Amino acid sequence: METVSNDDMLTTAREYFRENKYSLAEPILNQLILKNAKSPEVFHMLGTIYYDQGKFNKAIRAFRRALELEPTFTDASVGLSIILNDIGKYEEGRKVFDEARELLARQSSQDDPYINEKFSIKHDELGELYFQHNRYKDALDQYYKALTLSNRKPELTMKVVECYMRLNETDKALRELRNLIKEYPGFLSARVRLGRILFDTGDVGGAVEQWEATVQRDQNHIEAQRLLRQAQAVTQPRGHAEM
Repeated sequence: METVSNDDMLTTAREYFRENKYSLAEPILNQLILKNAKSPEVFHMLGTIYYDQGKFNKAIRAFRRALELEPTFTDASVGLSIILNDIGKYEEGRKVFDEARELLARQSSQDDPYINEKFSIKHDELGELYFQHNRYKDALDQYYKALTLSNRKPELTMKVVECYMRLNETDKALRELRNLIKEYPGFLSARVRLGRILFDTGDVGGAVEQWEATVQRDQNHIEAQRLLRQAQAVTQPRGHAEM
């Protein structure tokens, strides 16, 4: 049966794709297209393979075809967004992803935590891409969108902080860290980062306070211990080492 054959071919192609054996997956996927396969997954996998090969135009066409078949296929919308960003079409890339998210939201009668987290991860990925291209305001926008959809607040907030630091908006970075520590007092990475920023801005006492609080919670925290010694080396010659 042709249907069974198509299903078997898709299963095989999917296995090769997941194992990154693109040279084996590509001819099978092209055969499925010749057999008039209407699966958005086929075009998504081909788009990813073409992107890996540097064939951006083919990749864009494949991702667009996947989205024609299934407009809410988030992996295809993100793949297309990433390519558009890579070739400098930042606004078009953002629009592609946002349209897919909004369409899915309209189709859902209520928030689905699984779907929300999936979109959060994609916003996070786009934020990373913008950050790597030094587009910190765009990255910040994506990280905040991810925060509204995810329970990964500590991890995402730290990325927000780094954007603010790159934008020289230290006060906003400090505010985010202090709010995060208030909500997650045991999240020691935030305390260490807050101490670093305070130290760099001249508030050695405030920095020491954060690092001491870190060591009190984790006596084996090597970084906090090292930073405390660094602060003491700065203050001791002045005759008022912080305790």
